[in-house]
Amino acid sequence: MYIRQRIEENEKLILSEYAVKSAESKGRAICEEKCPLRTDFQRDRDRIIHSKAFRRLKRKTQVFLITGGDHARTRLTHTLEVAQIARTIARALCLNEDLTEAIALGHDLGHTPFGHAGERSLDKLSPIGFKHNEQSLRVVNILEKKGGLNLTEEVCDGLLCHTGDQMPKTLEGKIIRLADKIAYINHDIDDSIRSGELKEEDIPKKYTDILGKTNSARINTMIEAVIEESTDKPEIIMNSQVFDAMMGLREFMFDNVYKRPFALEEEKKAFGIIEKLYNLYSSQPDLIDGAESPWGSQTLIRVRDYIAGMTDTYVIKLLEKYFDYKWDSIL
Repeated sequence: MYIRQRIEENEKLILSEYAVKSAESKGRAICEEKCPLRTDFQRDRDRIIHSKAFRRLKRKTQVFLITGGDHARTRLTHTLEVAQIARTIARALCLNEDLTEAIALGHDLGHTPFGHAGERSLDKLSPIGFKHNEQSLRVVNILEKKGGLNLTEEVCDGLLCHTGDQMPKTLEGKIIRLADKIAYINHDIDDSIRSGELKEEDIPKKYTDILGKTNSARINTMIEAVIEESTDKPEIIMNSQVFDAMMGLREFMFDNVYKRPFALEEEKKAFGIIEKLYNLYSSQPDLIDGAESPWGSQTLIRVRDYIAGMTDTYVIKLLEKYFDYKWDSIL
């Protein structure tokens, strides 16, 4: 018996009745020979980790731009924190940890440079709009390796539905929706305190009394609230009191960090930067690396894909190359 088959048999014995078993995956768009060592979800995880899009996450903004210091979260460290939280929940609920991890590691592959400011900028500039979850799916289905990674249907569903109105079809995918919030609310508070934008005592007591006084305590409270409420149930939910406190804390971050004048000023600068590049490549698509198609209806899609895949540092190089801008003069 192959090692993979042993793993699949163990899943049937160990995992919850609500878990997706690797042997029962709905499969890939293009059929492939099975790996003797790894399940389909393990292969998906490995393909994501070894992708160029995953490596680029290390130089993409989470909230604070690259001037935020060496300890500010990047899109990559955010992704790793989401994966850690999601795996903890999946293991406690006896759900498929490999599927959960694959979705977590790939959920932000489609994110732009400059974080959500970059996402909103591309959404305004592109005639067909832009959403990072849809772009994550586009990355793994089309762009990566010039044809996609051919991931399983369950992982693709989790990437697309990790945010927005459409819910994932699997419990493993639903874990990511909560793990994402748990991660970014808490690490954004941590980064804001480190940067001096917030003080620990600024956080409303009505939330810390429920969630905890420290970053680690709050994360632990939220994770436990998911596990306790979801055990032996065909749903992923959080204790309502903790959920309300978490969302209250999220609203506090919008009012006191995300929408503060310094953040809005950074977003304005990010929009100006991305607009310059968008206009440049729209008028001269031959400048796009690896450009193959002529001018036409697909040009703006190629421009959008190209800019979305850039890192903050690559954007800086392009500004210096095409516009003679210096980063210090922009921020």
